[in-house]
Amino acid sequence: MAEELSFPTGIGTSSADRITLLGQDLAADLMGKVGFGELAFWLVAGRRPAPGETRVFEAVLVALADHGFTPTAIAARVTYASAPEALQGALAAGLLGGGSRFLGVTEDCGVFLQQTLANVDAATADWDAVAVAAITARRAAGLLVPGLGHPVHKVQDPRTPVLIRIAEEEGVRGPHLRLFEAIGRVHPAVLGRTLPLNGAGVCGAALADLGLPVTMLRGFALLARAAGLLGHLAEEQRTGLGLSIYRTVDRNARYVTPE
Repeated sequence: MAEELSFPTGIGTSSADRITLLGQDLAADLMGKVGFGELAFWLVAGRRPAPGETRVFEAVLVALADHGFTPTAIAARVTYASAPEALQGALAAGLLGGGSRFLGVTEDCGVFLQQTLANVDAATADWDAVAVAAITARRAAGLLVPGLGHPVHKVQDPRTPVLIRIAEEEGVRGPHLRLFEAIGRVHPAVLGRTLPLNGAGVCGAALADLGLPVTMLRGFALLARAAGLLGHLAEEQRTGLGLSIYRTVDRNARYVTPE
């Protein structure tokens, strides 16, 4: 007899008259009772967040939803201009641009902070000393410090102090955020210049303090940016700006004869 196939999952299932998600009846227990941010946290963490955790998590999603005409937004708009019948393609084009320079910093920072904290006793840590050692090691390796610097916000990223304050209010300002703050204090002495702690980095620190797996943090950044991209695409339907972007580039392209 052939071995019976089995594909176990704890996410969801359905029958003719019931949909089950995370062990709950979707229609009776979740719809109208659980916010989308809370559900997203629950799906990944495998546990329902406390109200304070939900507030911080949703603040992160809001912080990462949009940042203007970034390459991801332009990619989505121009793709929609080329294929308006495929909204999903335009949204996907924007999400595919989330990487080391845009959005991916959230995960990069979370991973960096977690690795730094691996051999640190958070109860007795001298955060400034830990930060100096971490920055010095990154510099010696020829690597940038994730979460430092921003192409627009040269002095302070307005999202950073707000998210730290919210985490403090909710009692979830943990070792990742404390180390991140210390990096902000000590890096000028190590690097010889002053850079702001950026919003993507503070979001990574906050998410790591919530106990979310750092290897999933880019996914949360993309989840947030999906909403922003949908906003850009809704505006694109009204304005057709993607075609203007295309025409501007096309008309100003300069052909250079290959050598």
